[in-house]
Amino acid sequence: MSADVAPPTSVLLRADGILLEVLTAGAAVRRLEVPAPDGRTVGIVLGHADARTYVTAGGYLGATIGRFGNRIAGASFELGGQTHRLSANEGTTTLHGGLDGFDHRPWTIVDQDASRVHFGLHSPDGDQGFPGALDVTVTYAVGPGLVRIDYEATADGDTLVNLTNHSYFNLDGEGSGPVDGHELTLSAGRFTPTDALLIPTGEVRRVDGTPFDFRAPRRVGEALAHRDEQLEHGQGLDHNFVVDGEGLRHVATLRGRSGLTLDVDSDQPGVQVYTGAHFDGTVTGTSGTAYGPRSGIALETQGFPDAPHHPGFPSTVLRAGEILRSTTVWRLR
Repeated sequence: MSADVAPPTSVLLRADGILLEVLTAGAAVRRLEVPAPDGRTVGIVLGHADARTYVTAGGYLGATIGRFGNRIAGASFELGGQTHRLSANEGTTTLHGGLDGFDHRPWTIVDQDASRVHFGLHSPDGDQGFPGALDVTVTYAVGPGLVRIDYEATADGDTLVNLTNHSYFNLDGEGSGPVDGHELTLSAGRFTPTDALLIPTGEVRRVDGTPFDFRAPRRVGEALAHRDEQLEHGQGLDHNFVVDGEGLRHVATLRGRSGLTLDVDSDQPGVQVYTGAHFDGTVTGTSGTAYGPRSGIALETQGFPDAPHHPGFPSTVLRAGEILRSTTVWRLR
């Protein structure tokens, strides 16, 4: 990292033994330190050792993702009778908002106190090809045993919005190695299979009898050991699960070998579970450890990937003048 890159502003939030560090670059979570069952304080999200990295090459670690989390096939979509061409940054695909997504942007601190910070971002009409000027806020708040993330967005023209947080969790400690020994539970009886480019095919498939059945606690490594075409596409899990029910409800539970447990609640229809196949030792974490494959697992609460191309998927259209509100809660025990 070049010494002439100015570090982003860091905000430290504290409550009852929890420390959350968030940055203005990408409105990103860099550190989450919590009490472990054995009395230690453990950092449980993956983060870059040098905070300046988030300014130029954050790689989505902990970032707020937008305008559209996950993939849009062909880097284009139709809305209101018009075709909108987007910036492609994964072959012919738009991933996580395009070449200059919200994870790359400097967010403004609107207000803050000891346990809460409120970030804002303006995205102009045509940004990465998306129509309509969009104003977005994300608020991080910590409380006893929890982190709460609230999103809000409004636009002056019809557009697409799919916001999420891209933190990777390792409940045994950031830098402790693969998450294969973690147990994962999902409130999801269905998932959306993909093609080889990780674009949903449009099918919504039952998880029964597949490596994607996490309705009861299941070791991540055990699931990944199965031979399955879908696992080959993602080199592990990189799939959207259809969350049962509606409103703010349980999405996932992740339990580390130490017994530290994370519950995720959200009001979003899907959760992208990604086991971090791309980590190859080139990213150094906050503990000074290089991240190898499956060093963390992302639980991205979201709308469905490629939703504009699949009428049967929940809509990710935000109409002019409407207000989008969404909440995700991380509960630690």
